[in-house]
Amino acid sequence: MKTRYGVLIALAGAVALAQQFSSIPEQGRSMVVTKYGIVAAPQFLASQAGAHALEAGGNAVDAAIAANAVMGVVQPYVNGMGGDLFALVYEAKTGKLYGLNSSGWTPKALTIEYLKTHGIDKLDAISVHTITVPGCVAGWDALQRRFGSLPFQKLLAPAIFYAENGFPLAERNARYWLSKKLLDQPGYKQTYLPEGFQPGVGNVFKNPALGESLRQVAAHGRDAFYNGKLTEVMVKFLDAQGGTHTAEDFADFQPEWVEPISTTYRGWTVYELPPNGQGIAALSMLNIMEHFPLASYGHNSADALHVMIEAKKLAYADMIHYVGDPRFTPIPVKQMLSRELAAERAKLIQMNRAQCQVVPSEISAQLNAHGNSTIYLSTIDKDGNIVSLIQSNFAGYGTGLVAPGAGFSFQNRGAGFELTPGKPNSIAGHKRPLHTIIPAFLEKDDVHIGFGIMGGWNQAQAHAQFVANFVDYGMNLQAALESARFTKSTFEGCDVEM
Repeated sequence: MKTRYGVLIALAGAVALAQQFSSIPEQGRSMVVTKYGIVAAPQFLASQAGAHALEAGGNAVDAAIAANAVMGVVQPYVNGMGGDLFALVYEAKTGKLYGLNSSGWTPKALTIEYLKTHGIDKLDAISVHTITVPGCVAGWDALQRRFGSLPFQKLLAPAIFYAENGFPLAERNARYWLSKKLLDQPGYKQTYLPEGFQPGVGNVFKNPALGESLRQVAAHGRDAFYNGKLTEVMVKFLDAQGGTHTAEDFADFQPEWVEPISTTYRGWTVYELPPNGQGIAALSMLNIMEHFPLASYGHNSADALHVMIEAKKLAYADMIHYVGDPRFTPIPVKQMLSRELAAERAKLIQMNRAQCQVVPSEISAQLNAHGNSTIYLSTIDKDGNIVSLIQSNFAGYGTGLVAPGAGFSFQNRGAGFELTPGKPNSIAGHKRPLHTIIPAFLEKDDVHIGFGIMGGWNQAQAHAQFVANFVDYGMNLQAALESARFTKSTFEGCDVEM
């Protein structure tokens, strides 16, 4: 039997699929079907860069790196070299799925005690103390070393070209380009508003400083970012902003290859990355949802939506209570994904009423406040290798802090930490926070699909809804994506958006 593959990106219905499924509901655009390879990214220049990597003889990993690098140039308000990266890589020849966690850690000196000593009991979302060591470049390096076939010089060439020669802003670029709250952040205006005003649709934006940073990475790999002249510039700048970052914090950071976690949902196997990410909540949701006949309820019926929303509350409650950096706190992954726990949680869902209090409230305010800026991309090559990759600054440009000559903004991922001692997600030195960004993967028999959905804390609940659309309601990937979804962005109460 011939193996079939699919890749999916969740942005305005851009879907790439290398297998034909029957189309059931109306949908805004058709699936893309091909046998040679696909790059699905949020911006066409990024997709084009990935496609060029495939044309040059590269594989899905090469295409993903090339596309991601361009995304950091053309949509810096959501991702870039100053952010983190996670990926799932499906190797067709072995049928094995690999997971990469390249989320950065805090400076070693940044502890609750340090913050209290300096009179800080709550982290401002754009504070220098929210900057964890960016994991993006280390992630590229790890992917390229293990699976890549093309050198960095070739993979980063398109991104360097657009950074140095410029690209015209489209409507979406212009809409999100300006962040008024960051105007006073050192380096922000100089980098992103070089003419002193917001660029509009059709204006050509250049970022030669970012081009030079990319050139350094192309020439020297990860050392350029974590153990080179750029490192010295970043550490000096962060110190001037009151940060505790050291050269050792950068040099000692390493991404981590991890074993994906999974569950089965009505015969399909769904994979996520293990904590410190929220992917476990998507799997927990699906385990609970499987106890209810969603198909017979009808797509987006009151009963179906009620079950999924209640399952979201229960799954996220467990995630918030138990998940943090497993290097610091043991995470009961096996128990959280057990069928026994799912059965118990499913019994808590009452079909005639909603639960409004299912999570601890002491951390909800901080978690609700940040994080809705991410890019997701998927690639597949002619051999059937698949990459499901996600990358983010956390909230918009992140902190908006840009080191002189660097050309990219530092993320604010540390804003997701708690400052209460003794919690799984309490801040500590060299610790990774509970993460929002999660790539995913779905397979059954000879069908393999990489997928992901952007949007902060929406991601896990959106993953579960996409799987339900595809599995329970028989939609093709495009329709499953375009279908209306609910989003519950808070961790308590009964509010929900459609």
